[in-house]
Formats: sequence, structure tokens, C-alpha cells
Amino acid sequence: MQSLIGTGVALATPFKRDFSIDTEALIRIVNFSIDGGVEYLVVLGTTAENATMSQDEKEFVIKTIIETNNGRLPLVLGVGGNNTMEVVEELKNRDLSQFAAILSISPYYNKPTQEGIYQHFKAVAEASPIPVILYNVPSRTGSNVLPATVIRLANDFKNIVAIKEAAGDIIQAMQLLKNKPKDFLVLSGDDMIALPMVLAGGSGVISVIAQGFPKEFSEMMRLGLNRKVDDAFKLQYLFSDCIDMIFEQGNPAGIKQVFQSLGIADNTVRLPLVKVDESLANRIDGFVKKINKLT
Repeated sequence: MQSLIGTGVALATPFKRDFSIDTEALIRIVNFSIDGGVEYLVVLGTTAENATMSQDEKEFVIKTIIETNNGRLPLVLGVGGNNTMEVVEELKNRDLSQFAAILSISPYYNKPTQEGIYQHFKAVAEASPIPVILYNVPSRTGSNVLPATVIRLANDFKNIVAIKEAAGDIIQAMQLLKNKPKDFLVLSGDDMIALPMVLAGGSGVISVIAQGFPKEFSEMMRLGLNRKVDDAFKLQYLFSDCIDMIFEQGNPAGIKQVFQSLGIADNTVRLPLVKVDESLANRIDGFVKKINKLT
């Protein structure tokens, strides 16, 4: 799918200090990402804090992003969970006409075997009316979707078109790239190794930091895809410290501090997450000021 090549942004949900959704800030974040040149937007991924949102809030966020985007970029919707039947029911009943694909995380907490993971995604693929992006993030789910399982799924189901690979393991990513079907996309789910993955044959990234620095990060990925390696790595090394910082005390606490430093949104997160501490906030603020002077 050409629409998934390049930089996708896993949109955060901004909150006011009373923890309610900040609609105006959400609109600003969407427009900032689009104006910065990213290729597509991911709605209700992990970065959106959807685990602490009510169903009504989720529907409101979806509606707001669709209306703000107004058809400008492809949209991907996060639809996943650890109850396979519940995920299947959502896929059967939700209107997905505004979305190019779904992003579906591997089951968390249950810790299924590789066969269990395969059967879960088999059910998801059979229920989904639109393409499916697998999402592997062992640090959150407690289980790793091994390359052999991914390749098996990619070969068995034509509508499983990509994986967001966030194991943080470049060797595992290279195994995927070596053995994947020709048109299957391997997307980085880890901002720090997104460029190396692209240079090894990957197709892009679903990024957190790109919504804070959309122009620079999406340009880095385009340079990588076009094999302009030296120019791409200049941007990689410029942002490497900040990538570490935004994940140092949890996601999306770090990227929300970037938003506050940019004047786009408040840095409020919902419990059990907490804001970054003062020391990290000052370091992030210093980085944002440095970038603003350079660009």
C-alpha cells in the first residue's frame, strides 16, 4: 500500500488540566502534523492513551480527527485488544469507510503462544473489511510476534499488508525484511531505529516524535527512502537525544512536554501516567528551543 510508505504519526490525545479532552489542541496537533508533511495519521494508537478513555471519548476523538483531516491524508485506526471476539465484533460493526487500514496490536496480558497469536490475527483478518497492519510491541504486550509468525500471516491473508515492528531489535527487523512477501510493508514502531530499518529495506515508520517535529522527521525518512544516507543521518543524529528524552519517562508524557514547549497543547496525561519531572521538562524545552533556532 503506497499510502503507508513514509511517515505515519501515532496521534496523542491532548487533555486540559481538568483531564477533559482539549478539542482545540487536538485540532492543532492534527494540522501541525499535516502541514509538516507527514504521509498519514494513526488514530487511537497506544500514544492516544485510549486505555484511559471512555467509549464516548474515543468516538469523539475519531470524529474530530476525521473532520479536521478533511480527506487530506490517509487515516489508520487502532482496533485491537486481548479479547479476540470483542475485536472481531468491533470490526464487523464499526464504520471503517474513512480509514485506509486498521492497526491491530497483538494480544497483551494473556501472553498467547505463537499459534495463539496467529489464530487471533486470522480472526481479525477474516473480520476486517479493510487492510490490516499488525502491531508488535513486546515491551507493552509481554509477548513477541516472531518473524516466522508474521511471514505466515502475510502469506496466508492478502489483507494483512504491513507490520508496525516495535521490538526495538534491528536483527529481528532484518529477518522480517529478508523473508517477507514482496509487497508486504515493514514499518518501524521505534523512532530511534526507523532510519536504519528503512535503509535495510523498510517502508517507513509510525512515529511518536514526528508529531512534534513533523517537517524534520518526515524529511529524514524521505531522505532514507531515497538513499540519501548522509543527509538522512544528519537529521537522525540531530534528533537522537530528543528521541531518548521523549521516552525516558514514558509515552506520551514526553511528546506532550514537546507540545507544551511548542505552545501547541498542555502536558497533562491521565493516571496511571504522570507528567515528566521538572528536570526532563527543562531538557526537552531546551531541545525545542535549539531546534527552533536551527530551522
